[in-house]
Amino acid sequence: MQKAQMHVVANTCATGNVASVASNFGPESGPNDGQQLMLSSSALGLEILYESCKQVYPLQPNPLQVTAFIKYWLGGPDPLDYISMYDHPGIPELHIPPHWHYISFGLTDLHGDGRVHEPSGPEFPSGFGFELTFRLAKKSGEATPPTWPAALLQALAKYVFHTGNSFFAGDHVSWHCPLDGSDFECRLQHMLLAEDLLLPPVQGPLGSVKFLQVVAVTEEELQVSQHWNGTSVLELLRRVPSAGGPWLVADMQRQLSLFELQPSFRREVEHGIDRDGCSLSGVSARCHWEERKVTSKTGSAWRSPEAEDDSSSQDDEEDEPEAGATLGRHRPADGEPTINGEIWPIRRLYKGVHLTLNLEAASLLPVVLRGRLRHDRHFTFKAVAGETAVTLLTSRVGGALASPSAPLVAKGPWLQILVDSEWLAKLESDLACLQQPDGVVVPKTFCWFDRQMALTVVPDEL
Repeated sequence: MQKAQMHVVANTCATGNVASVASNFGPESGPNDGQQLMLSSSALGLEILYESCKQVYPLQPNPLQVTAFIKYWLGGPDPLDYISMYDHPGIPELHIPPHWHYISFGLTDLHGDGRVHEPSGPEFPSGFGFELTFRLAKKSGEATPPTWPAALLQALAKYVFHTGNSFFAGDHVSWHCPLDGSDFECRLQHMLLAEDLLLPPVQGPLGSVKFLQVVAVTEEELQVSQHWNGTSVLELLRRVPSAGGPWLVADMQRQLSLFELQPSFRREVEHGIDRDGCSLSGVSARCHWEERKVTSKTGSAWRSPEAEDDSSSQDDEEDEPEAGATLGRHRPADGEPTINGEIWPIRRLYKGVHLTLNLEAASLLPVVLRGRLRHDRHFTFKAVAGETAVTLLTSRVGGALASPSAPLVAKGPWLQILVDSEWLAKLESDLACLQQPDGVVVPKTFCWFDRQMALTVVPDEL
């Protein structure tokens, strides 16, 4: 994780300090003995957030804060102006331990003057519409809060600002390293997003704000969230005090997953997947596809998508309709992408398709088949870089471009693959090995000649 440039100060957005912060960083005033000063009109968003915190922590008007050295709107790298750190005593009778409560300031519009976010008005979300929170169990005798959760929230905020992608309750974040940046074998290496139970949504003059709590989870808990849904896994975590409990408090010393603590939950998960399917509709991936005839040579002739290959093969020459024959033109709806302002033609891919996915993305295919296609739902792999996308679907998915008569269809860089019931059963059998990705030797190519389809799984890092 890139270390955020920040330092810890007394709360500069609490009562008595907002005016000085909002007016180009004038001299910071000290604590005001709880007396409210007139808030600057350019800090209406700060006022709403502070008042929300005050409702929960009325006796902590000036909590410690982590703040960026140079604010984002002055050219600094960190988009969060502040992260407040509150001291919660816990509620033992409810299995809620003493903990630190971190709350971000900056994903929503704090000032209303366009310095970071476009003003939206009270009827729309403020900025991105949410702030992030985190709860960390206090160690015995710990008097000051660790600052690594603030760096974690800054890193997540950077992702949101750089990509424009928002978070929602139930979302998951694959992180693949200890959240606290430690070297010891910490098992909490991923995250789920939940509604913060103590901070309900608020409506203000600059728009609406939700508070999303970042919840630390293990690899197995992340995988179950992908296979089923994040919201259901969060509810299971709430039922086990040592796995987070009602308020989902992170204990970085936890060494057992939810399903090691409560093995009976595995049956609930299996039943839930069969009943509900999978709520995950797509992921970012190292994803590439090309129109190619699939032959017995396909596996051995695989080449990296990054490699340029302008040569043509005689295997691709055959007496059938022109490859990529146009089925029509799809006029994009509002918000759909176009290439240089042009409308993408819809092409049936007669030759066949060779799809490439990285191992982590490919390991989701058994989940996609069981939890999505078996429930007649679509699933999309979207390239991390570029506009390439691959959607798997069935004939019962409405609005599809692919059909039983044209199962492989492309619209620009977007490929749709229609999977019928017979092929679905075959895919489930052939790709079952991907449920244990550690045992898969990559690159590995799967071919379905009767479908003119090939898949090559490559390492996550080439």
